[in-house]
Amino acid sequence: MLFLAIVVTYAFFLWEGHTDFNLADEGFFWYGVQQVMHGEVPIRDFMAYDPGRYYWSSALLSLWHVHGIIALRVTAAIFQALGVFIGLIALARTATKQGSCWWLLVAFTLTLWMNPWFKVFDICCAIALIGVFALLIEQPSYPRYFFAGFIVGVVAIFGRNHGVYGVLASLGVMVYLAIANKNRLAFFKILTTWSIGIVVGYLPVLLMVALIPGFAKAFWESILFLFRVKATNIALPIPWPWHFLNLQTSLEHVLSGVLLGGFFIAIVSFGVFGIIWVIRERLNQRPVSSVLVATVFLALPYAQYAYSRADVVHLALGITPFLMGSFAILADQVAKIKWRLGLFLCGASLFVVLPAHPGWLCHVQQCVKADVAGDQLEVTPGEAGALTMLTKLTARFAPDNRNILVAPFWPGAYAVMQRKSPMWGIYALFPSTKESEQAEIERIKMADPGYALIINSGLDGRNELRFRNTHSLIYQYIVDHFTRVDGLTLNPEYQLYINKQTVQ
Repeated sequence: MLFLAIVVTYAFFLWEGHTDFNLADEGFFWYGVQQVMHGEVPIRDFMAYDPGRYYWSSALLSLWHVHGIIALRVTAAIFQALGVFIGLIALARTATKQGSCWWLLVAFTLTLWMNPWFKVFDICCAIALIGVFALLIEQPSYPRYFFAGFIVGVVAIFGRNHGVYGVLASLGVMVYLAIANKNRLAFFKILTTWSIGIVVGYLPVLLMVALIPGFAKAFWESILFLFRVKATNIALPIPWPWHFLNLQTSLEHVLSGVLLGGFFIAIVSFGVFGIIWVIRERLNQRPVSSVLVATVFLALPYAQYAYSRADVVHLALGITPFLMGSFAILADQVAKIKWRLGLFLCGASLFVVLPAHPGWLCHVQQCVKADVAGDQLEVTPGEAGALTMLTKLTARFAPDNRNILVAPFWPGAYAVMQRKSPMWGIYALFPSTKESEQAEIERIKMADPGYALIINSGLDGRNELRFRNTHSLIYQYIVDHFTRVDGLTLNPEYQLYINKQTVQ
């Protein structure tokens, strides 16, 4: 299984590991890893995901003595291969006598949904939870409850949302196991053992809170931020399948849209009806695949992830329990049904998620070579133009490692130009408070950037999300203290402001 996981992961990496570059989300992660390698702390020193993925990648890059984008992608590919391996092992424990071709289909489908590459950490966390809950369900014991709690704590290091999902699913699994409990484990002792496991698994972050000056305050503020904005993401309309039936477009596009909407319905339906079914089977003392039980209790928590911003990328982050549960069900079917439905699931996945893969993007578009901080990538002409623009602006207005300011959603500019962001909020999408903006202005004053490039377009076409509206004080400071220069950017919404003290 490990060999198969490595081969499939490597095949996908060969196909698209040297293609595409995303100045926004990919740059957000790459910049964070760079800063960790320079000794900074995620969340405290710059806006960041939870710390786990940064320390995983920075540790490997430091070991290899490299820091480029290709090497960073390799660190994620290693994590990805481990995730696919855990998924295959979990399924194999309850789905015996399956041929190599079946496991290849499973591995290919799981890997297909592991996109984009910088989000594989989240997908693999879901697989880890499925694996440990399946292990617990197979044979409940105090050590396995501890181990389940431990993994919940570990995945929370990579994303606190995974910790929350793991806690909710753990409680569901506990209720399930309490039905017709033959082992007669004491519930209070179960809860205590599991809780201790969570604390031990999450200990690295707890130590950061206790020992790193300023981290506790920043960590707490990052939690309060979610309550202030009352969202974990900027929502998109749910792509219900019937929305695509009347579109005047190609059959391929309609089919892709219908399947996309179908998957959004499927992940919720699987969780709701799956929980009802496994509990009924438990009451009737009929055996159920441990992977299936684990996935149905994780399906609804992870559906929240998909629905938080209902697009293909976030569907990929929430679909893992449905995929693993589906393959657990199919493995018990007769060959004709198993293969027909397995191939349908794989084919439907191809229709939906393949167009989001960078390898496919460069297949349908004419990609060009571009230098990305020393690595050669095949990127779209638009991406190449943006990289060339940033290189020219930096060479002209911020030579000799002078700071630059690029806002709100191109943190990759700092990573490519190898500059430190003057702002803590490297991905400034949500409206900010007056106090936060004043603090950012003070940081900008200290950094004294040679130029400021404001991408003043609104995310999803929403005018209220333009930088001048979400961060009006910072925007006004730039207008007042920098000089607007037109004609040097690719797009009128890319507003260039030059430091008034910069010699042109």
